[in-house]
Amino acid sequence: MKLKISEPFWQVVGLGALAGMRSTAAPAIASHILSHHQSRQLDHSPLQFMQSKNVALALKVLAVGEVIGDKLPSTPNRIKRSSIGFRMLSGALAGASVYKAIGGKAAMGALIGGASALASTFGSFYLRKGAVKTSHVMDPLVGAIEDALVIGSGIELANAA
Repeated sequence: MKLKISEPFWQVVGLGALAGMRSTAAPAIASHILSHHQSRQLDHSPLQFMQSKNVALALKVLAVGEVIGDKLPSTPNRIKRSSIGFRMLSGALAGASVYKAIGGKAAMGALIGGASALASTFGSFYLRKGAVKTSHVMDPLVGAIEDALVIGSGIELANAA
C-alpha cells in the first residue's frame, strides 16, 4: 500500500507531542505506519528498519510496557534530564522517518519531532500535575486518561497516513 501523508509537518508535530507524553509512542506509531505503507525513499537508508513489521511489533510491546511502568511510584518524572533527552530522540526518530519516507529531509523531520517532544514533555507534565492537584483524582488515574489520549491520538495519526 502506498504511503499517503498529506500533512507531514502536522503529523510529525503530533508524533513529537505524543513522544513528550509517552516516549515510546511516537516511534511505535511511526513504525506501524511505515511497516504498513512501505516507502522506497527509506530503502538503503539508516531509517529503513522503521519499515520492519518486527520492529513495529517490538516498539508496540515497549509502548505497552511504558504505559504500565508509568503508573509505578518509582518511575522518575518525565522532566528529568535523561527522560527529556530520550523523549526528544524518540520524537526526532519518528519525525526523521516520516519526512524521509515522503522524500523530504530527515534532519527537518528530526528537528520538528524533537522540538515538539520537548514542548510536550513540559506541557504534559505540568498539565498532569495541575489536573491531579485541582481535581483531587489520584495520579495513576490521570495517567490512565493521558494513556487513553495518547492511544486515541496515535490511532488517528496512523489512520491519517
